Amino acid sequence: MTLFRTLALGLTLTLAAGHLAVAQTKTPAKKTTSTAKKTTTVKKTAPVKKATTATKTTTTKTTTTVATPAAPVKAPLTADEATGGLREALSQGVTRAVAQAGEADGFNGNADIRIPFPPEAELIAVTLRKVRAGALVDNFEVALNRAAETASAQAKPIFLNAVQNLSLQDALSLATSKESDAATTLLYEKTAADLRTAFQPTVQQSLEKTGAIRLYAEMVARYNKIPLVTPLNPQLVPYATEKTVDGLFALIAAEEGRIRQNPAAQGSALLKRVFGK
Repeated sequence: MTLFRTLALGLTLTLAAGHLAVAQTKTPAKKTTSTAKKTTTVKKTAPVKKATTATKTTTTKTTTTVATPAAPVKAPLTADEATGGLREALSQGVTRAVAQAGEADGFNGNADIRIPFPPEAELIAVTLRKVRAGALVDNFEVALNRAAETASAQAKPIFLNAVQNLSLQDALSLATSKESDAATTLLYEKTAADLRTAFQPTVQQSLEKTGAIRLYAEMVARYNKIPLVTPLNPQLVPYATEKTVDGLFALIAAEEGRIRQNPAAQGSALLKRVFGK
């Protein structure tokens, strides 16, 4: 009996276990969704810098250094060179002055050297103009300056001789002087009186040729006839000679200044040497 019960109990238990298993099989298993939080580890990739291989164009400025030749050292000027240069400058000045003064209106049309009415006879000119004889005065002044022009054309040998005989004891000082007419001034101081004496016959001939002497004599005569005036007899030739020589010297001085200022333009190696800076 006891055995039977034991067997029956075992069987019952076996059946129960079977039904339980079947029931479990039929019951849908609850889907357990483990929503696992997907952790996406995004690896932050640093932006790759575009390696731009910039070909740096280096412009190499090629400076061509031209070697500047050293300026030649100018040898000291000698006394002989200075003397020769001064004489050449004065001779050139004389030649050009004579040519300029000897042209038509060389004196009459040049306000710098035009010869005015003789100062010692100025009273004659003023008086004649008051008595309506001014045309005679004007004609005389033109004839006076025409005579200076005529005489100047013949002055070259007289002046060049004075230049060659000029004593240049301090030629170096004269050549380097800052005065633009230093040599002309010396020539004037040393030779002007002798030049007037030598040049006077030429001037007198020119005054006669242009009629200046005749007109001058006529003016003096008309003036001296005026009642109550003191008679005058001023000399024309010495005055005309002095003013003609002075005018020529003024032109020579201007020419010397041009030579000193631009010796390279004169075309003479000696002048460039003596007066070149």
